[in-house]
Amino acid sequence: MRLIPAIDIIDGKCVRLTKGDYSTTKIYNENPLEVAKQFEAHGIKHLHMVDLDGAKAKSIVNYKVLELVASKTSLKIDFGGGIKSDEDIKVAFNSGAQQITAGSIAVKNKAQVLKWLSTYGSDKIILGADCRDKKIATQGWTETSSLDVIDFIKDYELAGIKSVICTDISKDGMLEGASEILYKEIMEQTTINLIASGGVANMDDLYSLKALGCEGAIIGKAIYEGRITMKQLEELC
Repeated sequence: MRLIPAIDIIDGKCVRLTKGDYSTTKIYNENPLEVAKQFEAHGIKHLHMVDLDGAKAKSIVNYKVLELVASKTSLKIDFGGGIKSDEDIKVAFNSGAQQITAGSIAVKNKAQVLKWLSTYGSDKIILGADCRDKKIATQGWTETSSLDVIDFIKDYELAGIKSVICTDISKDGMLEGASEILYKEIMEQTTINLIASGGVANMDDLYSLKALGCEGAIIGKAIYEGRITMKQLEELC
């Protein structure tokens, strides 16, 4: 299972939210590159970067942070937040992203995502399936749709998507464990590469997600709050 630390960006700074609520913003480091270099120094190969300003603005905002981290580290970055247009996706890849996460756009404009799949290939496009009470949420989680998360994933699997990041918003930032029941259900009903996101609180949660069969696990607040140490990540790597 791939270990994928998360760096969420607001105003160019490394932050974390609770349940996606922007009013709960907590700044952990004003220098995302410094954080990324720490991950790299401890054997981490992958990074999940989210442009929270971009998610709100519906267009990439913090591409300079992406550019800096991509150019100064060897981390393989998947980038999300605000990718809505052909121009946005070009900016993301030109700034050094290895992959992009299509979240809100996958709900609002399926034709656009299918076009990107055709243009860039399924290895470059990850489906973002973030949900609240199993219903897909969009626009930086400020809107909840009527789409069932498993039906949503199945639909895109048929369209050629190979990987999905699924965040149970009720678990995000709570440090109370991941949404294992939901992930088990997804993996029983699809053959998608599932990247778990939200709720990881300690190493036991990572071992559980690995045993469940998740292809990757995104870790955020547990690292920043010291629940999982860099040394532990290095040993697991």
